[in-house]
Amino acid sequence: MTFHKRREALRLILTGSTCIRPGSVYDAISIRIAQDLGFKVGMFGGSVASLAVLGDPDIALITLTELAEQMRRMSRASSLPVLVDADHGYGNAMNVRRTVEELEISGAAGLTIEDTLLPQAFGQSGTQLIPLEEGVGKMKAALDGRGDPALVIMGRTGAASIASLDDAIARAMAYEACGVDALFFTGIKTRGELEALSAATKLPIVLGGAPEEMIDLDYLANQRVRIALQGHAPFAAAIQAVYETLKALREGAPAKALKGLASAELTGQLTREADVKARVREFLGLKK
Repeated sequence: MTFHKRREALRLILTGSTCIRPGSVYDAISIRIAQDLGFKVGMFGGSVASLAVLGDPDIALITLTELAEQMRRMSRASSLPVLVDADHGYGNAMNVRRTVEELEISGAAGLTIEDTLLPQAFGQSGTQLIPLEEGVGKMKAALDGRGDPALVIMGRTGAASIASLDDAIARAMAYEACGVDALFFTGIKTRGELEALSAATKLPIVLGGAPEEMIDLDYLANQRVRIALQGHAPFAAAIQAVYETLKALREGAPAKALKGLASAELTGQLTREADVKARVREFLGLKK
């Protein structure tokens, strides 16, 4: 599937009438697992990107180059449409424009640009927002940097939990007026907050970080939520599995006694072994 087709697939989700849960992806194997299990879209979060690439917590240390390169690796491995958390766009509005260009070339189906002040300001312990006017400039720059009109660009804000619901509504309305394709909200705690944001805007909504008791897909769909994130449990599970395996080996456990290992069949499926072997036979002139 071409990059353009992947972006069209994401747009179909956003313009549909249902709400789906994405699969958290972060490398070539995880995205193939998500695709094989039937997920319609993958979510490449900034926090999991920092963990996968740097092994560091999410404090805006990862660079655009590193994020785009990891996205490129996933695009090569799978045709699953991926929504990328592009954080603050790695600088000012001009950096945002370049961020869009790089992620588009890397195969992202969509990306989010947020209005959080990143990296953390000197002497400030709490999360801060950039001024609304600067946020609008970033959204305009993101749209200007888009080459493929099918690339989905989302305006993201966590203002509801950082500032106030009224501020979140003002920002959402301003970003919508810029022409972004969808609105991404974090920090939403109640149905009342979501309903207020939905009533004030018209675009499809992506919801991140809502309390689990609030996640009723039919209810969310009625509020125009088309994608509801479910965290990055796959990466946490991978950390635990690798830790337990290495710990057992370090303590002397024989490899054959280890539990929870992927079978040869599953490994072959995810590495597309049959396809690779077929190409080897055809292109290298080898017999079966």
